[in-house]
Amino acid sequence: MNSRKLIFSLLLVIPLYGRAQQKPQYTQYIFNNYLLNPALSGMENYTDLKIGHRQQWQGIKGAPTTTFISANMVLGDKYLWKNALSLPENGDPPMGRLYTQNYTASPAHHGIGLIGMNDKTGPLSFLDLALTYAYHLKLNNALNLSLGTAVGISRASINVNELNLENPSDPALSNAGKAQLNPDLSVGLWLYGARFFAGASVQQLLQREIGFSSVSNGGKEVAHFFVTTGYKLFIDDEISAVPSVMIKKVGNIPISYDANLKVSFRDRFWVGGSYRKQDSFAALAGVNFSNVFNITYAYDYATSRLRSYTSGSHEIVLGFQLDNRYRVRSTQRMW
Repeated sequence: MNSRKLIFSLLLVIPLYGRAQQKPQYTQYIFNNYLLNPALSGMENYTDLKIGHRQQWQGIKGAPTTTFISANMVLGDKYLWKNALSLPENGDPPMGRLYTQNYTASPAHHGIGLIGMNDKTGPLSFLDLALTYAYHLKLNNALNLSLGTAVGISRASINVNELNLENPSDPALSNAGKAQLNPDLSVGLWLYGARFFAGASVQQLLQREIGFSSVSNGGKEVAHFFVTTGYKLFIDDEISAVPSVMIKKVGNIPISYDANLKVSFRDRFWVGGSYRKQDSFAALAGVNFSNVFNITYAYDYATSRLRSYTSGSHEIVLGFQLDNRYRVRSTQRMW
């Protein structure tokens, strides 16, 4: 096969990219919905820092790998509040029934944050950086509504050193080594209380064109739509369960559905499960080592046709709750 045909074969991934999921896939978004929705910026009265890595489809060469860092915080000390988020002085389980009974919505405040993500699939890489902002309204004594936006930049590139070409000087490759920079915009809203949350967001609103060949039109970014909701149930005073669902729509591919369940013991450690329709089952676990540090892990078992070629996907996230003056142990209120 000559180099022109080979580069055209390679560039087929760009039009396909334009019709399929483009943003990274996460299993542990239920512990960090901020990755999908900027409206969560500054929802807590501490700085919420998370560092994560995902290896998708272990065993398949060139499968997606994603590394991210995210941090968000309340803007301004005067918006810090002390309420039922604080640990009870008598040693009762944090975030338990007493927490929900005494819960008070946070005052109106602003939140800011930063997300950095590197996603690589074969020779194709994306580096995204975004600044986020949210304004949190107090609807009543027990309910908040936040509106948020993320503004950033996305860098797309192909590593030509990973391509085995018969003629590297082919004119079709003239733009392959040039990274592309595009602006990025996302918006979202989040409704939350002591036991309930619901949110909706849209990523990649600008839908810019992407292409690496001087003889091909390439593909185009597509918007990603997310809708989610969940509710906290108490099994007893020490054990709680949070079922949740996520609906996702990307381009022309069918709607994706996730069903999740997290079971927590005294907010010290938790286990969970997730099912993504016609894609995978996942097992999740996490430990709060202190009111500053926690770690979570997820393993995905593929149920699609890929299960014959992969041993599964792995995802690990380290969480840090900085300036946690009220010693909150459970991240993001109820998750």
